[in-house]
Amino acid sequence: MTLKYWFIFYQDSIVMQQLPDGTCTIPYTAEPPVALGPESHILTISPMDDGTPVRAYSIGTPLSPGQPYITCRLRQSYYHLPTHLYLKAGKCRELLYWDEHTHYCGVCGAPMEMHTDISKRCTQCGQEVWPQLATAIIVLIHRGDEVLLVHARNFQTDFYGLIAGFVETGETLEEAVYREVMEETGLKIKNLRYWASQPWPFPCGLMVGFFAEYDSGELHLQDSELSKGAWFHRKHLPTIPEKLSLARKLIDHWLQSFEPEDPR
Repeated sequence: MTLKYWFIFYQDSIVMQQLPDGTCTIPYTAEPPVALGPESHILTISPMDDGTPVRAYSIGTPLSPGQPYITCRLRQSYYHLPTHLYLKAGKCRELLYWDEHTHYCGVCGAPMEMHTDISKRCTQCGQEVWPQLATAIIVLIHRGDEVLLVHARNFQTDFYGLIAGFVETGETLEEAVYREVMEETGLKIKNLRYWASQPWPFPCGLMVGFFAEYDSGELHLQDSELSKGAWFHRKHLPTIPEKLSLARKLIDHWLQSFEPEDPR
């Protein structure tokens, strides 16, 4: 039988196999390595780049004692899995989330069935649906050697991040950046430029990253969204996001843009 990668989730955690050297991988077997529950639905996911088949499903109960596997929150699996497996895990989780929230047709209420690997069709009226992405922008605003960092009220720890927000219907990515910056800080920016994007499967996001320069205005934080914020010198930064995030990648890239100082 054909061996497959099995991306298995319990709530927001992924099942991993720990190897003798302490590293982790995704279970690679012919049959499901963890018993399916009554709520489990195996999805066929696009194969790995080398053609290895991929399957994904969720389980409703924690792993039973004696299982040769461990669980780890998907976000933290970034530090344990090879990059290609971590990225595929994110896609699997997004598709499972979509599957779990599209059991019934939004038009007529009849059951939905898989039509392709990434679409469903209503069994009654034929309505088709595809996974939806929540697109958000994130922007690093700099002023000489200083960067604007903020602490959002929904952050669970005391780190500082960048201005970010969801793109609204009918606006471009660039318009969303200007709007979010003005709403959350009262500042005007200039020289806006796209840098990179990142899938953010928590649960179904796409982060689009930009750089911008401060133009004018006094900092006035949007109290409903931000609890703290200030300009920080590049040599005196507060706690910043983890390396897996696009926010951290933007900050690291900005820091690397400065010429190394002459040690003499």
